[in-house]
Amino acid sequence: MFKKTFPAVVAGIVFSGLSVTAQAEDEPLSVSVKRLSLESAERIAQGTIEECRKQGYQVSVTVVDRNGIPQVMHRDSLAPPVSVGISKDKAYTAANFMSPSGGLKRLEGSPLYNRDGLAMMDGGLLIEAGGQVYGAVGVSGAPGGEIDASCAKAGIASVVEDLEMDG
Repeated sequence: MFKKTFPAVVAGIVFSGLSVTAQAEDEPLSVSVKRLSLESAERIAQGTIEECRKQGYQVSVTVVDRNGIPQVMHRDSLAPPVSVGISKDKAYTAANFMSPSGGLKRLEGSPLYNRDGLAMMDGGLLIEAGGQVYGAVGVSGAPGGEIDASCAKAGIASVVEDLEMDG
């Protein structure tokens, strides 16, 4: 029985491999990804801090790329030291889940909710322009994630128009 089925199995493997190969030839071999320049990331961070200062708060802000890797981190003079790590975690979470960090509260109780490096609370927003996601910004230090998020929104707004014209 083995001698009779073996050629059929080999043929099936070969032909299924051909269909995958043919499919792969139609697929692009690389992808293009838009990235923020250091200057744009800096403008977002500065715009975020300026908005929080207008509201009377000193915060920390982290701007990350699409992978959640920090490009810019700032801590205002009187922002609590703990806010640095929290801002980074909020930005990382938003970038990796492609969602505002506060929108992930629904995962409470899941193994991800308490994972180190993730912060599923308000204050982390995606940086989006012209249909592209460039990264995320995380803010911490104001008395409430809603305020952190409003500052992040203002920081993002400082570059969106330029990013859309560039894209």
